[in-house]
Amino acid sequence: MPINESTFKILTISIALLLTAFILSLVACIVTHTSPQSLLASIASEEIRFAIKLSLLTSAVSTVMCIAVSIPAAHALARYDFFGKTLINTIVDLPLALPPLVAGVGLLLLFGTTSFGAWLSDFGLKFVFTPLGIIIAQFTVNISFMLRIMRSTFEGISPRYEYVAQTLGCNPMQAFLQTTLPMSKNGLLAGGIITWSKGIGEFGAALMLAGATRLKTETLPISLFLNMSSNDLDLAIAAATILIVISVASLYIFERYGGVTHLY
Repeated sequence: MPINESTFKILTISIALLLTAFILSLVACIVTHTSPQSLLASIASEEIRFAIKLSLLTSAVSTVMCIAVSIPAAHALARYDFFGKTLINTIVDLPLALPPLVAGVGLLLLFGTTSFGAWLSDFGLKFVFTPLGIIIAQFTVNISFMLRIMRSTFEGISPRYEYVAQTLGCNPMQAFLQTTLPMSKNGLLAGGIITWSKGIGEFGAALMLAGATRLKTETLPISLFLNMSSNDLDLAIAAATILIVISVASLYIFERYGGVTHLY
């Protein structure tokens, strides 16, 4: 039986509405599972306050690291052709497809069993079972995402602006800093916000490298895991609710300033 345009429209919209209802039901089950009084009391607890502070601190540091590395790397991959570029693109995108647990195992072996890790430890940079491990885990998992956003952003900006700036006396770095970088502010903001949000929600790699120690390496996802494991549902719901609020706010900012076009 042929399907006319009206029927097809209704069918596709219905599927979108069903998907929306499914996702909203998951969120509603979490945020309505406990009373507002219990939720506020749990958020005010020492454990959740520690998890919030540690999550905000580690995700902020890892996001700054992702931005600092992704800007020059993305510019090189967007602007220049060189030998091995396709291979490098594939390798730097690998964390996007790599399960975080696998990345965590690699980090644990790198910093915990190699001479490189021992050398860093001698300088006081200990990543295994420490908050520093959370930061490097967040960076490892999220750098490819930030890099892809910035690469797409730079590819959407004509290089002619940099060429014109160089004809006016700027060197290549000055031309980039004065033309392309300011024009990429929306992509930079969107990428930074979503990378920060993903950093706060990072669990697998951080668990493998930094462990799950209460009031030491306890971020919000780790707190959720620990409290679900010990059957303290109120604290687990509090951590989950905070993560939901952060995710919704981050996605709103991302869609407003970056949109999905920066992902491809």
